[in-house]
Amino acid sequence: MAKGFVAIPRERRYVIAAAKVPAALVRGARLTVDPYALASADITVKDGLIERIDPPGRRTTLPKVKLDDCMVWPGFVDMHTHIDKGHIWPRSATPTGTFADALAEVDLDRTSRWVAEDVATRMEFALRSAYAHGTVLLRTHIDSDPPQHRISWPVVAAMRERWAGRVDLQAVSIFRIDTFLDPGFAEEIVGLVSEHGGILGAFVYPAPGFERAIEDMMIRAAEAGLDLDLHVDESGDPTHRGLRVLADTALRLGFPGTIVAGHCCSLALQPDDEAEETMDRVAQAGIKIVSLPLCNLHLQDRVAGRTPRWRGVTLVHELAARGVEVAIASDNTRDPFYDYGDLDMAEVFREAVRILHLDHPLGDWPAAVARTPAAICGRPERGILEPGGAADLVIFNARDWSELMARPQGDRVVLRDGKAIDRRPPDYRELDHLMERRP
Repeated sequence: MAKGFVAIPRERRYVIAAAKVPAALVRGARLTVDPYALASADITVKDGLIERIDPPGRRTTLPKVKLDDCMVWPGFVDMHTHIDKGHIWPRSATPTGTFADALAEVDLDRTSRWVAEDVATRMEFALRSAYAHGTVLLRTHIDSDPPQHRISWPVVAAMRERWAGRVDLQAVSIFRIDTFLDPGFAEEIVGLVSEHGGILGAFVYPAPGFERAIEDMMIRAAEAGLDLDLHVDESGDPTHRGLRVLADTALRLGFPGTIVAGHCCSLALQPDDEAEETMDRVAQAGIKIVSLPLCNLHLQDRVAGRTPRWRGVTLVHELAARGVEVAIASDNTRDPFYDYGDLDMAEVFREAVRILHLDHPLGDWPAAVARTPAAICGRPERGILEPGGAADLVIFNARDWSELMARPQGDRVVLRDGKAIDRRPPDYRELDHLMERRP
């Protein structure tokens, strides 16, 4: 067992005493919140659930885990990943690191290597990593360009069943938006996603007819009772206005489901009046936004020999100020789109604070990697600390935001059902048999 900085009792009932908790991640408890949006609490765990959350110092004869003001979070929610393409970087590294080369390299790798066993092995590795770091709910986009959709979706179904009770797995289709203009494919993918309890999604870019494809997708999704989760405007070109088209179409059609738009990078480079008008429409349409700061920082504005001029991220502060629900997620992991990462939401949050200036004050932003994405994903019981909720917790050896952000927190303790898990992530050598490069 990989040990952390604190020991968890084996008893069925015990108290995590003198904890610090992010106020944004607590529900159903009366605690005093300090000026830094933290609160002190005693958390009683019973039979794998949070029995109660009290102000510190409640007298009890139960065994205690004394934290001395160390932080306790609920399990993380990572709502935008690509675990079907994860960990192919050693065999499919791009020569330049650009978005265009990443697209080409992944297309080659997928068409030549993505049999069911390959996809399942890499997905399993990814889920083991996310689990070790404290994630309880993960949504992955599944490359669904034909014929890959017929290979990968059955793998997802098997993986969801295999990981039930450890990581709740949701799946979203992704394909180039203009592919949906083919009525045969549109009917097939909607049926496949419906069959597997998934979410309908695509990569939105200004291909010929993309506006009609968005409308058709929205109509078919509404008829099938599906939600939408789209990659939108993942570009540094300010003329890419897919988000505006998406919002206008949703308002015109009165789409009844949830719409999620990921990336939305070009919004940050558009003239202020245009961006503000688009954000107003997004708020009116109830569209949810997911920012992927690590991957977009890595990809956007990348030109060989030239220092990037912007951070690649969307306007999260301005969107949140309009009441738009904003989540932050990890995105790609060790593939041509992002050479790095390990599905560690503590790392993602720590870097997001730096990249997006979420601090001073940090306020409710911890919700962006827990409570907010859980609600967007239809699982409001996740990503929250509340009496009656699962004791799926992450305990950090940090007493305030500065200590949390300053170190990787590699000694964190992860609890599932109130019990400490083995935090050792899988060894990359386990994937060596899949990493032979193409000639």
